[in-house]
Amino acid sequence: MQNIRNFCIIAHIDHGKSTLADRLLEFTKTVSERNMQAQALDDMDLERERGITIKSHAVQMDYTHLDGTKYVFNLIDTPGHVDFSYEVSRSLAACEGALLLVDATQGIQAQTISNLYLAIENGLEIIPVINKIDMDGAMIEEVSDQIIDLIGCEAEDIIHASGKTGIGIQDIMTGIVNRIPAPKGDENAPLQALIFDSVFNSFRGVIAYFRVKNGSIKKGDKVKFVNTGRAYEADEVGILRMNLEPRNEVKAGDVGYIITGIKVSKEIKVGDTITHLSQPCNEAIKGFEDVKPMVFAGIYPIDNDDYEELRESLEKLQLNDASLVFEPETSLALGFGFRCGFLGLLHLEIVQERLEREYDMTIITTVPNVTYYAYTKDNNKLIVNNPSDLPEPNLLDYVEEPYIKANIITKPEYIGTIMKLCMDKRGILKNQVYLTETRIELQFEMPLAEIVFDFYDQLKSISKGYASFDYHMIDFRESDLVKLDIKLNGENVDAFSALIHRTKAYHFGSRLCEKLKELIPRQQFLIAIQAAIGAKIIARETISAMRKDVTAKCYGGDISRKRKLLEKQKKGKKKMRQIGKVEVPQQAFMAVLKLND
Repeated sequence: MQNIRNFCIIAHIDHGKSTLADRLLEFTKTVSERNMQAQALDDMDLERERGITIKSHAVQMDYTHLDGTKYVFNLIDTPGHVDFSYEVSRSLAACEGALLLVDATQGIQAQTISNLYLAIENGLEIIPVINKIDMDGAMIEEVSDQIIDLIGCEAEDIIHASGKTGIGIQDIMTGIVNRIPAPKGDENAPLQALIFDSVFNSFRGVIAYFRVKNGSIKKGDKVKFVNTGRAYEADEVGILRMNLEPRNEVKAGDVGYIITGIKVSKEIKVGDTITHLSQPCNEAIKGFEDVKPMVFAGIYPIDNDDYEELRESLEKLQLNDASLVFEPETSLALGFGFRCGFLGLLHLEIVQERLEREYDMTIITTVPNVTYYAYTKDNNKLIVNNPSDLPEPNLLDYVEEPYIKANIITKPEYIGTIMKLCMDKRGILKNQVYLTETRIELQFEMPLAEIVFDFYDQLKSISKGYASFDYHMIDFRESDLVKLDIKLNGENVDAFSALIHRTKAYHFGSRLCEKLKELIPRQQFLIAIQAAIGAKIIARETISAMRKDVTAKCYGGDISRKRKLLEKQKKGKKKMRQIGKVEVPQQAFMAVLKLND
Protein backbone atom coordinates (compact mmCIF):
# COMPACT_ATOMS: atom_id res chain seq x y z
CA MET A 1 0.00 0.00 0.00
CA GLN A 2 2.96 2.34 0.51
CA ASN A 3 3.41 2.48 -3.26
CA ILE A 4 -0.20 3.33 -4.18
CA ARG A 5 -1.33 6.93 -4.83
CA ASN A 6 -5.01 7.80 -5.38
CA PHE A 7 -5.61 11.30 -6.77
CA CYS A 8 -7.94 13.33 -8.96
CA ILE A 9 -7.67 16.51 -11.02
CA ILE A 10 -9.95 19.43 -10.12
CA ALA A 11 -10.31 22.69 -12.04
CA HIS A 12 -12.75 25.15 -13.57
CA ILE A 13 -14.27 24.16 -16.93
CA ASP A 14 -11.76 24.43 -19.84
CA HIS A 15 -8.59 24.71 -17.73
CA GLY A 16 -7.07 21.61 -19.33
CA LYS A 17 -7.90 18.66 -17.03
CA SER A 18 -8.48 16.13 -19.81
CA THR A 19 -5.37 17.28 -21.74
CA LEU A 20 -3.20 16.90 -18.64
CA ALA A 21 -4.69 13.45 -18.03
CA ASP A 22 -3.72 12.54 -21.64
CA ARG A 23 -0.08 13.56 -20.95
CA LEU A 24 0.02 11.50 -17.74
CA LEU A 25 -1.29 8.46 -19.66
CA GLU A 26 1.38 8.98 -22.34
CA PHE A 27 4.16 9.56 -19.81
CA THR A 28 3.38 6.32 -17.95
CA LYS A 29 2.87 4.47 -21.28
CA THR A 30 -0.63 3.38 -20.17
CA VAL A 31 -1.81 4.14 -23.71
CA SER A 32 0.40 3.30 -26.68
CA GLU A 33 1.23 6.11 -29.12
CA ARG A 34 -0.76 4.34 -31.81
CA ASN A 35 -3.95 4.32 -29.73
CA MET A 36 -3.53 7.81 -28.29
CA GLN A 37 -6.18 10.41 -29.07
CA ALA A 38 -7.16 13.74 -27.49
CA GLN A 39 -9.44 13.43 -24.44
CA ALA A 40 -8.46 9.76 -24.14
CA LEU A 41 -10.55 9.22 -21.00
CA ASP A 42 -13.72 10.80 -22.43
CA ASP A 43 -15.45 7.93 -24.16
CA MET A 44 -18.76 9.62 -25.04
CA ASP A 45 -19.20 11.26 -28.45
CA LEU A 46 -20.95 14.14 -26.69
CA GLU A 47 -17.89 14.80 -24.51
CA ARG A 48 -15.61 14.98 -27.54
CA GLU A 49 -17.95 17.22 -29.54
CA ARG A 50 -18.47 19.72 -26.75
CA GLY A 51 -14.92 19.44 -25.37
CA ILE A 52 -16.22 18.89 -21.82
CA THR A 53 -16.05 16.02 -19.34
CA ILE A 54 -19.52 14.87 -18.32
CA LYS A 55 -18.64 11.72 -16.40
CA SER A 56 -15.81 10.93 -13.99
CA HIS A 57 -13.34 8.39 -15.37
CA ALA A 58 -10.98 6.23 -13.32
CA VAL A 59 -7.75 4.75 -14.72
CA GLN A 60 -4.77 2.96 -13.19
CA MET A 61 -1.19 3.79 -14.28
CA ASP A 62 2.18 2.19 -13.43
CA TYR A 63 4.98 4.66 -12.77
CA THR A 64 8.67 4.01 -12.07
CA HIS A 65 10.11 6.86 -9.99
CA LEU A 66 13.56 8.41 -10.59
CA ASP A 67 15.02 6.26 -7.78
CA GLY A 68 13.70 3.06 -9.41
CA THR A 69 10.73 2.52 -7.03
CA LYS A 70 7.58 1.33 -8.77
CA TYR A 71 4.29 3.06 -7.94
CA VAL A 72 0.65 2.46 -8.86
CA PHE A 73 -1.31 5.67 -9.59
CA ASN A 74 -5.13 5.65 -9.58
CA LEU A 75 -6.29 8.80 -11.40
CA ILE A 76 -9.93 9.90 -11.39
CA ASP A 77 -10.62 12.59 -14.01
CA THR A 78 -13.51 14.84 -12.91
CA PRO A 79 -15.93 17.18 -14.76
CA GLY A 80 -15.43 20.95 -14.38
CA HIS A 81 -18.94 22.30 -15.02
CA VAL A 82 -20.99 23.55 -12.07
CA ASP A 83 -23.84 21.13 -12.97
CA PHE A 84 -21.66 18.08 -12.34
CA SER A 85 -20.29 18.96 -8.90
CA TYR A 86 -21.98 15.79 -7.56
CA GLU A 87 -19.66 13.70 -9.79
CA VAL A 88 -16.69 15.64 -8.39
CA SER A 89 -17.74 15.08 -4.75
CA ARG A 90 -17.98 11.29 -5.33
CA SER A 91 -14.54 11.17 -6.93
CA LEU A 92 -12.96 13.14 -4.08
CA ALA A 93 -14.23 10.65 -1.49
CA ALA A 94 -12.17 7.91 -3.19
CA CYS A 95 -8.87 9.88 -3.19
CA GLU A 96 -6.14 11.09 -0.82
CA GLY A 97 -4.93 13.98 -2.96
CA ALA A 98 -5.90 16.36 -5.74
CA LEU A 99 -4.10 18.31 -8.45
CA LEU A 100 -5.60 21.81 -8.40
CA LEU A 101 -5.24 22.97 -11.99
CA VAL A 102 -5.35 26.70 -12.84
CA ASP A 103 -5.14 28.11 -16.38
CA ALA A 104 -2.21 30.58 -16.64
CA THR A 105 -4.16 32.74 -19.12
CA GLN A 106 -7.38 32.95 -17.06
CA GLY A 107 -6.37 32.67 -13.41
CA ILE A 108 -8.55 31.35 -10.61
CA GLN A 109 -12.23 31.10 -11.53
CA ALA A 110 -15.39 30.42 -9.54
CA GLN A 111 -15.54 26.66 -10.03
CA THR A 112 -11.85 26.33 -9.06
CA ILE A 113 -12.72 27.76 -5.65
CA SER A 114 -15.82 25.62 -5.06
CA ASN A 115 -14.04 22.39 -6.12
CA LEU A 116 -11.11 23.33 -3.87
CA TYR A 117 -13.45 23.70 -0.88
CA LEU A 118 -14.97 20.30 -1.68
CA ALA A 119 -11.46 18.79 -1.67
CA ILE A 120 -10.50 20.48 1.62
CA GLU A 121 -13.73 19.22 3.25
CA ASN A 122 -12.70 15.69 2.24
CA GLY A 123 -9.26 16.23 3.83
CA LEU A 124 -7.30 15.89 0.58
CA GLU A 125 -3.69 16.97 0.05
CA ILE A 126 -3.70 19.75 -2.58
CA ILE A 127 -0.94 20.11 -5.21
CA PRO A 128 -1.36 23.44 -7.09
CA VAL A 129 -0.46 23.31 -10.80
CA ILE A 130 -0.40 26.27 -13.22
CA ASN A 131 -1.29 24.90 -16.66
CA LYS A 132 -0.83 26.36 -20.19
CA ILE A 133 2.39 28.23 -19.25
CA ASP A 134 3.55 28.02 -22.90
CA MET A 135 0.70 30.23 -24.18
CA ASP A 136 1.29 33.84 -25.25
CA GLY A 137 -1.15 35.34 -22.72
CA ALA A 138 0.20 33.38 -19.71
CA MET A 139 0.28 35.50 -16.52
CA ILE A 140 2.42 33.14 -14.42
CA GLU A 141 3.38 35.52 -11.61
CA GLU A 142 -0.13 36.95 -11.19
CA VAL A 143 -1.72 33.49 -11.13
CA SER A 144 0.93 32.28 -8.63
CA ASP A 145 0.00 35.16 -6.31
CA GLN A 146 -3.70 34.27 -6.64
CA ILE A 147 -3.00 30.62 -5.69
CA ILE A 148 -0.81 31.65 -2.73
CA ASP A 149 -3.61 33.94 -1.49
CA LEU A 150 -6.21 31.20 -1.95
CA ILE A 151 -4.56 28.20 -0.31
CA GLY A 152 -1.69 29.78 1.63
CA CYS A 153 1.11 27.70 0.06
CA GLU A 154 4.68 28.74 -0.78
CA ALA A 155 5.64 29.89 -4.31
CA GLU A 156 7.98 26.86 -4.70
CA ASP A 157 5.06 24.47 -3.98
CA ILE A 158 3.38 25.49 -7.25
CA ILE A 159 4.22 23.31 -10.26
CA HIS A 160 4.41 25.01 -13.69
CA ALA A 161 3.21 22.77 -16.51
CA SER A 162 1.70 22.56 -19.97
CA GLY A 163 -0.73 19.75 -20.72
CA LYS A 164 -0.33 20.35 -24.44
CA THR A 165 3.47 20.19 -24.77
CA GLY A 166 4.23 18.03 -21.71
CA ILE A 167 6.31 20.63 -19.82
CA GLY A 168 6.46 19.89 -16.07
CA ILE A 169 4.93 16.39 -16.25
CA GLN A 170 7.94 14.88 -14.42
CA ASP A 171 7.56 17.51 -11.64
CA ILE A 172 3.87 16.57 -11.30
CA MET A 173 4.80 12.86 -11.02
CA THR A 174 7.41 13.63 -8.34
CA GLY A 175 4.89 15.84 -6.51
CA ILE A 176 2.29 13.03 -6.51
CA VAL A 177 4.84 10.56 -5.05
CA ASN A 178 6.26 12.91 -2.40
CA ARG A 179 3.25 15.00 -1.37
CA ILE A 180 0.16 12.80 -1.66
CA PRO A 181 -0.05 10.34 1.26
CA ALA A 182 -0.34 6.60 0.65
CA PRO A 183 -3.80 5.18 1.42
CA LYS A 184 -4.42 4.03 4.98
CA GLY A 185 -6.22 0.76 5.67
CA ASP A 186 -5.92 -2.74 7.04
CA GLU A 187 -5.81 -5.65 4.58
CA ASN A 188 -6.74 -8.12 7.34
CA ALA A 189 -9.80 -6.19 8.60
CA PRO A 190 -13.34 -7.03 7.36
CA LEU A 191 -13.99 -5.79 3.82
CA GLN A 192 -15.11 -2.14 3.56
CA ALA A 193 -15.26 -0.69 0.01
CA LEU A 194 -16.94 2.49 -1.25
CA ILE A 195 -18.85 2.51 -4.56
CA PHE A 196 -18.05 5.83 -6.25
CA ASP A 197 -19.45 5.19 -9.74
CA SER A 198 -21.33 2.66 -11.84
CA VAL A 199 -21.80 2.04 -15.55
CA PHE A 200 -24.21 -0.18 -17.45
CA ASN A 201 -23.00 -2.77 -19.93
CA SER A 202 -25.72 -4.39 -22.03
CA PHE A 203 -23.93 -7.79 -21.96
CA ARG A 204 -22.70 -7.93 -18.36
CA GLY A 205 -25.18 -5.77 -16.45
CA VAL A 206 -24.09 -3.16 -13.93
CA ILE A 207 -20.36 -2.65 -13.36
CA ALA A 208 -19.68 -0.90 -10.04
CA TYR A 209 -16.42 1.02 -9.49
CA PHE A 210 -15.19 0.96 -5.91
CA ARG A 211 -12.29 2.00 -3.68
CA VAL A 212 -11.26 -0.55 -1.00
CA LYS A 213 -10.76 1.16 2.38
CA ASN A 214 -10.12 -2.02 4.45
CA GLY A 215 -9.82 -5.74 3.76
CA SER A 216 -9.71 -7.31 0.29
CA ILE A 217 -12.18 -8.73 -2.22
CA LYS A 218 -11.62 -11.90 -4.27
CA LYS A 219 -13.35 -13.35 -7.29
CA GLY A 220 -16.19 -15.63 -6.17
CA ASP A 221 -16.66 -13.94 -2.75
CA LYS A 222 -20.18 -13.59 -1.38
CA VAL A 223 -20.64 -9.84 -0.85
CA LYS A 224 -23.36 -7.62 0.60
CA PHE A 225 -24.27 -4.02 -0.26
CA VAL A 226 -24.90 -2.38 3.12
CA ASN A 227 -27.52 0.27 2.21
CA THR A 228 -29.68 -1.88 -0.05
CA GLY A 229 -29.07 -4.99 2.12
CA ARG A 230 -28.79 -7.28 -0.91
CA ALA A 231 -26.25 -10.09 -1.28
CA TYR A 232 -24.44 -11.17 -4.46
CA GLU A 233 -21.54 -13.24 -5.71
CA ALA A 234 -18.54 -11.40 -7.18
CA ASP A 235 -18.47 -12.95 -10.69
CA GLU A 236 -15.48 -10.82 -11.62
CA VAL A 237 -13.27 -8.27 -9.86
CA GLY A 238 -10.39 -6.33 -11.34
CA ILE A 239 -8.65 -3.02 -11.88
CA LEU A 240 -9.43 -0.15 -14.24
CA ARG A 241 -6.96 0.39 -17.06
CA MET A 242 -8.11 1.87 -20.36
CA ASN A 243 -10.14 -1.36 -20.44
CA LEU A 244 -11.27 -3.55 -17.53
CA GLU A 245 -8.50 -5.94 -16.39
CA PRO A 246 -9.70 -8.94 -14.32
CA ARG A 247 -7.72 -9.86 -11.19
CA ASN A 248 -8.16 -12.59 -8.58
CA GLU A 249 -8.03 -10.09 -5.71
CA VAL A 250 -8.29 -6.32 -5.13
CA LYS A 251 -6.75 -5.21 -1.81
CA ALA A 252 -7.07 -2.27 0.59
CA GLY A 253 -6.04 1.11 -0.84
CA ASP A 254 -6.73 0.11 -4.44
CA VAL A 255 -9.44 1.15 -6.90
CA GLY A 256 -11.23 -1.54 -8.90
CA TYR A 257 -14.49 -2.80 -10.36
CA ILE A 258 -16.93 -5.59 -9.52
CA ILE A 259 -19.42 -7.40 -11.78
CA THR A 260 -22.19 -9.30 -9.99
CA GLY A 261 -24.67 -9.77 -12.84
CA ILE A 262 -27.05 -7.09 -11.51
CA LYS A 263 -29.46 -6.02 -14.24
CA VAL A 264 -31.62 -3.53 -12.29
CA SER A 265 -30.37 -0.03 -11.64
CA LYS A 266 -32.06 0.43 -8.25
CA GLU A 267 -29.96 -2.36 -6.71
CA ILE A 268 -26.73 -0.33 -6.85
CA LYS A 269 -26.54 2.99 -5.03
CA VAL A 270 -23.53 5.18 -5.59
CA GLY A 271 -21.99 5.86 -2.18
CA ASP A 272 -22.99 2.42 -0.86
CA THR A 273 -20.51 0.22 1.04
CA ILE A 274 -19.56 -3.31 -0.10
CA THR A 275 -18.70 -5.86 2.60
CA HIS A 276 -18.46 -9.66 2.98
CA LEU A 277 -21.65 -11.54 3.74
CA SER A 278 -19.98 -13.90 6.23
CA GLN A 279 -17.79 -11.31 8.01
CA PRO A 280 -19.41 -7.87 7.57
CA CYS A 281 -17.78 -4.58 8.62
CA ASN A 282 -19.13 -2.76 11.70
CA GLU A 283 -20.32 0.39 9.91
CA ALA A 284 -20.83 1.78 6.42
CA ILE A 285 -18.50 4.45 5.02
CA LYS A 286 -19.91 7.92 5.79
CA GLY A 287 -20.03 11.08 3.75
CA PHE A 288 -22.31 10.21 0.86
CA GLU A 289 -25.73 11.72 0.45
CA ASP A 290 -28.58 11.28 -1.99
CA VAL A 291 -28.34 13.77 -4.84
CA LYS A 292 -30.63 16.81 -4.60
CA PRO A 293 -31.96 17.86 -8.02
CA MET A 294 -32.17 21.61 -8.62
CA VAL A 295 -34.25 21.75 -11.81
CA PHE A 296 -37.32 19.73 -12.82
CA ALA A 297 -38.78 19.14 -16.27
CA GLY A 298 -41.25 16.72 -17.82
CA ILE A 299 -39.93 14.29 -20.46
CA TYR A 300 -42.58 12.71 -22.70
CA PRO A 301 -42.38 10.32 -25.68
CA ILE A 302 -43.76 11.82 -28.91
CA ASP A 303 -45.65 8.57 -29.47
CA ASN A 304 -47.48 7.32 -26.35
CA ASP A 305 -46.74 3.70 -27.34
CA ASP A 306 -43.06 4.38 -26.54
CA TYR A 307 -43.78 5.08 -22.85
CA GLU A 308 -42.37 1.77 -21.54
CA GLU A 309 -39.34 2.06 -23.81
CA LEU A 310 -38.67 5.55 -22.42
CA ARG A 311 -38.88 4.16 -18.87
CA GLU A 312 -36.26 1.50 -19.69
CA SER A 313 -34.00 4.08 -21.37
CA LEU A 314 -34.19 6.39 -18.33
CA GLU A 315 -33.40 3.48 -15.99
CA LYS A 316 -30.32 2.54 -18.03
CA LEU A 317 -29.24 6.17 -18.23
CA GLN A 318 -29.63 6.48 -14.46
CA LEU A 319 -27.01 3.74 -14.08
CA ASN A 320 -24.45 5.85 -15.91
CA ASP A 321 -25.66 9.08 -14.33
CA ALA A 322 -26.48 8.70 -10.64
CA SER A 323 -27.70 12.30 -10.36
CA LEU A 324 -30.73 11.78 -12.64
CA VAL A 325 -34.00 11.36 -10.71
CA PHE A 326 -37.38 10.59 -12.30
CA GLU A 327 -40.97 9.58 -11.48
CA PRO A 328 -44.04 8.96 -13.71
CA GLU A 329 -46.53 11.78 -14.40
CA THR A 330 -49.36 12.48 -16.84
CA SER A 331 -50.25 15.59 -18.81
CA LEU A 332 -53.49 16.43 -20.63
CA ALA A 333 -51.56 17.79 -23.61
CA LEU A 334 -48.77 15.21 -23.81
CA GLY A 335 -50.13 12.00 -22.28
CA PHE A 336 -47.91 9.76 -20.14
CA GLY A 337 -44.33 10.74 -19.32
CA PHE A 338 -41.85 11.33 -16.51
CA ARG A 339 -41.04 14.19 -14.16
CA CYS A 340 -37.24 14.30 -14.10
CA GLY A 341 -34.91 16.07 -11.69
CA PHE A 342 -31.61 17.52 -12.95
CA LEU A 343 -28.63 19.30 -11.40
CA GLY A 344 -28.92 22.21 -13.83
CA LEU A 345 -29.78 23.17 -17.40
CA LEU A 346 -26.62 21.74 -18.99
CA HIS A 347 -27.40 18.44 -17.25
CA LEU A 348 -30.93 18.55 -18.75
CA GLU A 349 -29.50 19.18 -22.23
CA ILE A 350 -27.00 16.33 -21.90
CA VAL A 351 -29.67 13.85 -20.70
CA GLN A 352 -31.93 14.89 -23.58
CA GLU A 353 -29.18 14.38 -26.16
CA ARG A 354 -28.10 11.05 -24.67
CA LEU A 355 -31.68 9.75 -24.78
CA GLU A 356 -31.91 10.70 -28.44
CA ARG A 357 -28.47 9.38 -29.46
CA GLU A 358 -27.82 6.37 -27.29
CA TYR A 359 -31.39 5.07 -26.93
CA ASP A 360 -32.93 6.42 -30.15
CA MET A 361 -35.84 8.09 -28.30
CA THR A 362 -37.70 11.08 -29.76
CA ILE A 363 -38.93 13.08 -26.80
CA ILE A 364 -40.61 16.36 -25.81
CA THR A 365 -39.25 18.30 -22.83
CA THR A 366 -41.50 20.72 -20.93
CA VAL A 367 -40.52 24.10 -19.45
CA PRO A 368 -37.96 23.49 -16.68
CA ASN A 369 -38.81 24.73 -13.19
CA VAL A 370 -37.50 24.44 -9.64
CA THR A 371 -39.00 23.11 -6.39
CA TYR A 372 -41.31 25.48 -4.50
CA TYR A 373 -42.97 25.25 -1.09
CA ALA A 374 -46.66 26.23 -1.14
CA TYR A 375 -48.44 27.00 2.16
CA THR A 376 -52.23 26.73 2.23
CA LYS A 377 -54.55 28.81 4.43
CA ASP A 378 -55.02 25.84 6.81
CA ASN A 379 -51.21 25.73 7.39
CA ASN A 380 -50.39 22.74 5.18
CA LYS A 381 -46.98 22.76 3.48
CA LEU A 382 -46.92 21.29 -0.05
CA ILE A 383 -43.84 20.56 -2.15
CA VAL A 384 -44.49 21.80 -5.71
CA ASN A 385 -42.25 20.35 -8.45
CA ASN A 386 -44.77 20.97 -11.20
CA PRO A 387 -46.82 24.18 -11.73
CA SER A 388 -50.00 22.12 -12.05
CA ASP A 389 -49.54 20.94 -8.40
CA LEU A 390 -50.02 24.52 -7.12
CA PRO A 391 -53.25 24.86 -5.07
CA GLU A 392 -56.05 27.15 -6.29
CA PRO A 393 -55.58 30.88 -5.42
CA ASN A 394 -58.52 30.81 -2.96
CA LEU A 395 -56.77 28.04 -0.90
CA LEU A 396 -53.22 29.37 -1.21
CA ASP A 397 -51.67 31.51 1.52
CA TYR A 398 -48.14 32.13 0.16
CA VAL A 399 -45.34 30.47 -1.84
CA GLU A 400 -41.63 30.15 -0.99
CA GLU A 401 -38.97 29.76 -3.65
CA PRO A 402 -35.33 28.56 -3.37
CA TYR A 403 -32.55 31.17 -3.19
CA ILE A 404 -28.92 30.62 -4.10
CA LYS A 405 -25.68 32.40 -3.32
CA ALA A 406 -23.93 33.15 -6.64
CA ASN A 407 -20.19 33.86 -6.84
CA ILE A 408 -19.13 35.62 -10.03
CA ILE A 409 -15.47 36.35 -10.78
CA THR A 410 -14.87 38.82 -13.62
CA LYS A 411 -12.78 41.70 -14.96
CA PRO A 412 -13.65 45.17 -13.56
CA GLU A 413 -14.81 46.53 -16.95
CA TYR A 414 -17.81 44.15 -17.00
CA ILE A 415 -19.11 44.97 -13.49
CA GLY A 416 -21.87 47.34 -14.73
CA THR A 417 -23.42 44.94 -17.25
CA ILE A 418 -23.15 41.94 -14.89
CA MET A 419 -24.80 43.89 -12.05
CA LYS A 420 -27.62 44.93 -14.39
CA LEU A 421 -28.12 41.31 -15.49
CA CYS A 422 -28.25 40.09 -11.86
CA MET A 423 -30.58 42.91 -10.75
CA ASP A 424 -32.91 42.11 -13.68
CA LYS A 425 -32.98 38.54 -12.36
CA ARG A 426 -34.10 39.83 -8.92
CA GLY A 427 -30.58 39.48 -7.48
CA ILE A 428 -29.39 41.24 -4.30
CA LEU A 429 -25.73 42.32 -4.24
CA LYS A 430 -24.14 41.08 -0.99
CA ASN A 431 -20.44 41.68 -1.46
CA GLN A 432 -17.76 42.69 -3.93
CA VAL A 433 -14.05 42.07 -3.40
CA TYR A 434 -11.09 42.94 -5.59
CA LEU A 435 -9.00 39.74 -5.72
CA THR A 436 -6.35 41.55 -7.77
CA GLU A 437 -6.35 44.80 -9.78
CA THR A 438 -7.82 43.01 -12.78
CA ARG A 439 -10.16 40.52 -11.06
CA ILE A 440 -13.18 41.16 -8.90
CA GLU A 441 -15.49 38.73 -7.09
CA LEU A 442 -19.20 39.62 -6.84
CA GLN A 443 -21.57 37.82 -4.49
CA PHE A 444 -25.31 37.88 -5.14
CA GLU A 445 -28.32 36.25 -3.55
CA MET A 446 -30.76 35.29 -6.30
CA PRO A 447 -33.83 33.11 -6.87
CA LEU A 448 -32.77 29.78 -8.41
CA ALA A 449 -35.69 29.99 -10.88
CA GLU A 450 -34.12 33.08 -12.50
CA ILE A 451 -30.81 31.38 -13.30
CA VAL A 452 -32.37 28.14 -14.56
CA PHE A 453 -33.19 29.44 -18.03
CA ASP A 454 -30.35 31.20 -19.78
CA PHE A 455 -28.46 33.10 -17.08
CA TYR A 456 -25.16 31.29 -17.70
CA ASP A 457 -25.26 31.93 -21.48
CA GLN A 458 -26.10 35.61 -21.00
CA LEU A 459 -23.34 36.03 -18.42
CA LYS A 460 -20.78 34.53 -20.80
CA SER A 461 -21.89 36.73 -23.73
CA ILE A 462 -21.91 40.06 -21.85
CA SER A 463 -18.49 39.37 -20.30
CA LYS A 464 -17.01 38.05 -23.59
CA GLY A 465 -16.43 34.70 -21.86
CA TYR A 466 -14.35 36.13 -18.99
CA ALA A 467 -16.86 35.85 -16.12
CA SER A 468 -16.96 32.58 -14.23
CA PHE A 469 -19.93 31.49 -12.18
CA ASP A 470 -20.62 29.12 -9.31
CA TYR A 471 -23.58 28.82 -6.96
CA HIS A 472 -24.95 26.89 -3.98
CA MET A 473 -28.36 26.73 -2.30
CA ILE A 474 -28.97 28.82 0.81
CA ASP A 475 -32.68 28.79 1.77
CA PHE A 476 -36.33 29.24 0.74
CA ARG A 477 -37.94 32.73 0.85
CA GLU A 478 -41.46 34.01 0.41
CA SER A 479 -42.15 35.49 -3.05
CA ASP A 480 -45.06 36.96 -5.00
CA LEU A 481 -45.35 34.11 -7.52
CA VAL A 482 -48.24 33.44 -9.89
CA LYS A 483 -49.10 30.51 -12.12
CA LEU A 484 -49.06 31.47 -15.78
CA ASP A 485 -51.19 29.27 -18.05
CA ILE A 486 -51.12 29.12 -21.84
CA LYS A 487 -54.48 28.40 -23.49
CA LEU A 488 -55.00 27.22 -27.06
CA ASN A 489 -58.62 27.85 -28.08
CA GLY A 490 -59.59 28.08 -24.41
CA GLU A 491 -57.91 24.80 -23.37
CA ASN A 492 -54.94 24.87 -20.99
CA VAL A 493 -51.72 23.33 -22.32
CA ASP A 494 -50.20 22.20 -19.03
CA ALA A 495 -46.80 21.59 -20.63
CA PHE A 496 -46.39 25.37 -21.02
CA SER A 497 -47.51 26.26 -17.47
CA ALA A 498 -44.93 28.13 -15.42
CA LEU A 499 -44.63 29.63 -11.95
CA ILE A 500 -43.30 33.13 -12.41
CA HIS A 501 -42.86 36.33 -10.42
CA ARG A 502 -45.87 38.66 -10.82
CA THR A 503 -43.70 41.53 -12.16
CA LYS A 504 -42.42 39.36 -15.04
CA ALA A 505 -45.61 37.50 -15.91
CA TYR A 506 -46.91 39.94 -18.55
CA HIS A 507 -43.61 40.19 -20.42
CA PHE A 508 -43.02 36.41 -20.35
CA GLY A 509 -46.62 35.63 -21.35
CA SER A 510 -46.65 38.00 -24.34
CA ARG A 511 -43.24 36.77 -25.55
CA LEU A 512 -44.37 33.15 -25.31
CA CYS A 513 -47.61 33.86 -27.21
CA GLU A 514 -45.63 35.58 -30.01
CA LYS A 515 -43.21 32.66 -30.22
CA LEU A 516 -46.01 30.09 -30.36
CA LYS A 517 -47.73 32.09 -33.11
CA GLU A 518 -44.57 31.69 -35.23
CA LEU A 519 -44.20 27.98 -34.52
CA ILE A 520 -47.70 26.49 -34.51
CA PRO A 521 -48.75 25.68 -38.08
CA ARG A 522 -51.97 27.26 -39.44
CA GLN A 523 -55.04 25.06 -39.38
CA GLN A 524 -58.35 25.16 -41.26
CA PHE A 525 -59.78 27.04 -38.26
CA LEU A 526 -58.81 30.08 -36.20
CA ILE A 527 -56.51 29.44 -33.18
CA ALA A 528 -56.46 31.81 -30.19
CA ILE A 529 -53.27 31.66 -28.10
CA GLN A 530 -53.78 33.25 -24.68
CA ALA A 531 -51.63 33.72 -21.60
CA ALA A 532 -53.68 33.78 -18.40
CA ILE A 533 -53.19 34.21 -14.66
CA GLY A 534 -56.19 32.45 -13.12
CA ALA A 535 -59.23 33.80 -15.01
CA LYS A 536 -57.46 36.97 -16.17
CA ILE A 537 -56.10 36.98 -19.75
CA ILE A 538 -52.88 39.03 -19.89
CA ALA A 539 -51.75 38.45 -23.52
CA ARG A 540 -53.22 37.11 -26.74
CA GLU A 541 -52.14 36.23 -30.27
CA THR A 542 -54.36 34.85 -33.05
CA ILE A 543 -53.40 32.43 -35.81
CA SER A 544 -55.81 33.08 -38.64
CA ALA A 545 -57.37 30.13 -40.45
CA MET A 546 -56.16 28.86 -43.79
CA ARG A 547 -58.84 29.94 -46.22
CA LYS A 548 -59.98 27.78 -49.07
CA ASP A 549 -61.58 29.85 -51.85
CA VAL A 550 -65.02 28.16 -52.01
CA THR A 551 -66.40 30.83 -54.40
CA ALA A 552 -63.84 30.09 -57.11
CA LYS A 553 -66.35 27.95 -59.05
CA CYS A 554 -68.96 30.76 -59.23
CA TYR A 555 -68.63 32.65 -62.49
CA GLY A 556 -70.78 35.80 -62.30
CA GLY A 557 -74.40 35.26 -61.33
CA ASP A 558 -76.19 36.55 -58.26
CA ILE A 559 -74.15 37.57 -55.17
CA SER A 560 -76.49 35.51 -52.97
CA ARG A 561 -74.97 32.29 -54.42
CA LYS A 562 -71.50 33.30 -53.21
CA ARG A 563 -72.87 34.41 -49.84
CA LYS A 564 -74.59 31.04 -49.38
CA LEU A 565 -71.32 29.20 -49.99
CA LEU A 566 -69.41 31.50 -47.59
CA GLU A 567 -72.06 30.98 -44.86
CA LYS A 568 -71.77 27.23 -45.32
CA GLN A 569 -67.97 27.48 -45.00
CA LYS A 570 -68.30 29.62 -41.86
CA LYS A 571 -70.53 26.99 -40.19
CA GLY A 572 -68.05 24.27 -41.12
CA LYS A 573 -65.14 26.23 -39.64
CA LYS A 574 -67.08 26.82 -36.41
CA LYS A 575 -67.79 23.10 -36.09
CA MET A 576 -64.17 22.27 -36.93
CA ARG A 577 -62.95 24.65 -34.24
CA GLN A 578 -65.08 22.88 -31.65
CA ILE A 579 -63.77 19.41 -32.47
CA GLY A 580 -60.39 20.28 -34.04
CA LYS A 581 -57.29 19.54 -31.98
CA VAL A 582 -54.34 21.93 -32.22
CA GLU A 583 -51.12 19.99 -32.88
CA VAL A 584 -48.17 21.65 -31.10
CA PRO A 585 -44.86 20.85 -32.84
CA GLN A 586 -41.74 19.70 -30.94
CA GLN A 587 -39.90 23.00 -31.70
CA ALA A 588 -42.56 24.95 -29.80
CA PHE A 589 -41.72 23.11 -26.57
CA MET A 590 -38.02 23.65 -27.22
CA ALA A 591 -38.53 27.36 -28.03
CA VAL A 592 -39.64 28.10 -24.49
CA LEU A 593 -36.14 27.18 -23.29
CA LYS A 594 -34.58 29.66 -25.68
CA LEU A 595 -37.02 32.57 -25.32
CA ASN A 596 -34.26 35.16 -24.95
CA ASP A 597 -32.31 34.23 -28.07
